[in-house]
Amino acid sequence: MSNDNSQDIITVTAERQKTIVKTSVLGIIANVLLAGFKAIMGLMSNSIAMVLDAINNATDALSSVVTIVGAKLSAKKPDKEHPYGHGRIEYISTLVVAAIILYAGLRSLVESIKKIIDPETPDYSMAALIVIGVAVVVKLILGTFVKKKGKEVKSDALVASGKDAFFDAILSASVLASAIIYIIWGISLEAYVGIIIAVVILKAGWEILTETVDKIVGEKNDPELSSKVREVINREDDVRGAYDLILYNFGPDKHYGTVHIELPDVMTVDEVDVLTRKLQLNILKETGVIMTGIGVYSYNTTNEEAAIIRNTILKTVMSHDFALQLHGFYVDLDEKTIRFDVVLSFEADREEALAILYKEVNELYPEYTFSIVPDIDMSGMIRQASNQFMAEHLQ
Repeated sequence: MSNDNSQDIITVTAERQKTIVKTSVLGIIANVLLAGFKAIMGLMSNSIAMVLDAINNATDALSSVVTIVGAKLSAKKPDKEHPYGHGRIEYISTLVVAAIILYAGLRSLVESIKKIIDPETPDYSMAALIVIGVAVVVKLILGTFVKKKGKEVKSDALVASGKDAFFDAILSASVLASAIIYIIWGISLEAYVGIIIAVVILKAGWEILTETVDKIVGEKNDPELSSKVREVINREDDVRGAYDLILYNFGPDKHYGTVHIELPDVMTVDEVDVLTRKLQLNILKETGVIMTGIGVYSYNTTNEEAAIIRNTILKTVMSHDFALQLHGFYVDLDEKTIRFDVVLSFEADREEALAILYKEVNELYPEYTFSIVPDIDMSGMIRQASNQFMAEHLQ
């Protein structure tokens, strides 16, 4: 990797962190001011809905603080104990934000139920209504801005904070609506409105929590990013296909990857070395993914008998629903060996599927020794590409 490329990555990371911090500071200032005004007006109006709304704004300010801390920690340089950096700390900060949202939702639910059981008469003033109305507008603007910035820098924590701001706007609007209904008709609905909003907030927190946990545990490759990486690889004339692509997520915009490429069996080691280095550089420039390993499958290029064997076995293997793709096929006519990989569906019993394949190919070519490696569909897109694969390779 050249020094220029390394410098570009450092610059992008620094700018990303700066954007996250600035956006979060803006959120803190807005939420602290809103929380203070709402708390004062809520206590003066004896409105549980306004007090809960103020508490919710306070938790939003705390969420922004957590986001800043997460961004700062995740930007730390790699060290001996963490050679891939600290990017995943940002996912932990997103979990904390989700926990705060869930807490706010539960608190709102409990307090609303209490007010249904033991109701109190609110006394709304014009000042209170103005504060709530301003809060709705501020939260809508803040939510739009924060979510947009979060998507720009690929910060899950900022996107989560932006979503939460939208829910806050809905919450404040509901409080305003219930206040107006009480003033006009004398019907107090704020406790019931509080329950509805609490459920909405809880749902949002749960979705953020589960999405982040999926990223920490390990989910399938991002289809869009996988497609871009494959596109860069397949652009090279000597490459017949890219397979077994695995992307390792070490935080937003921090991906490492490994892949197998299929190359002609006549290429020299020196030619392969030049090609793989070129691919690593191009993939980094165009996608930001650092390829830590590029393995090689060879394919027969000149022997007609090998091509016939390949096509026959390909038809047999792909006739099964559990077989999504066959790649890395190579036959050694002198040593009487055949090797290939098969991508199996997640629903298949792997041992049973392999036993079926070994039985069928051995019946076709009993004089050969077979090595079949089972793979899994890391991208989730292989099924839709299998027909194209068959059309390109059955020649």
